[in-house]
Amino acid sequence: MKFILIFGPQAVGKMTVGHELEKITELKLFHNHMTIEFVTPFFSYGSEVGKRLVNLFRQEIFEEVSKSNLYGLIFTYVWAFDQQADWDYVDKICNIFESKGGSVHFVELEADIEERIDRNKSPQRLEHKPTKRNIKWSENELKTSLEKHRLNSKDGEITKENYIKINNTNLSAEDVAKMIKEKFQL
Repeated sequence: MKFILIFGPQAVGKMTVGHELEKITELKLFHNHMTIEFVTPFFSYGSEVGKRLVNLFRQEIFEEVSKSNLYGLIFTYVWAFDQQADWDYVDKICNIFESKGGSVHFVELEADIEERIDRNKSPQRLEHKPTKRNIKWSENELKTSLEKHRLNSKDGEITKENYIKINNTNLSAEDVAKMIKEKFQL
């Protein structure tokens, strides 16, 4: 079992790269908005109950996939490096797979803010993430989160053996997926 955690700030291309990686491997994509979009019609993701339900659904999917015969899972996540709760969450989900003999692979994406603002309006993003269709709100959230949190790691901060950091500002999602596949021999 392989667990690929693709992380980075909003609109960096996590889901798009995940889709491309899914196409060229036997991995299944579980992007973070799959649960957010499911819960949001009932409860705001920002609410206590919304967050609880999103985390509950994710936890159950991780547990079942980790016990399955699937080749592996790609999960996308916005990791606030200045928040201990996010570090704890990443440890928790990685442990689900590692405790069953799976391997965990970290893929960190970074891109220039101008490129991320452009990607925030992409048709694929808006198709798969209805809560991002209010572009003005979404772009403001993207910019505000940079002021509130550190969404990319510092050099040497991630000490996992299976780790790659890619600046994909000028790379296609297809090229990034190929890089990941090659790096981790997927």
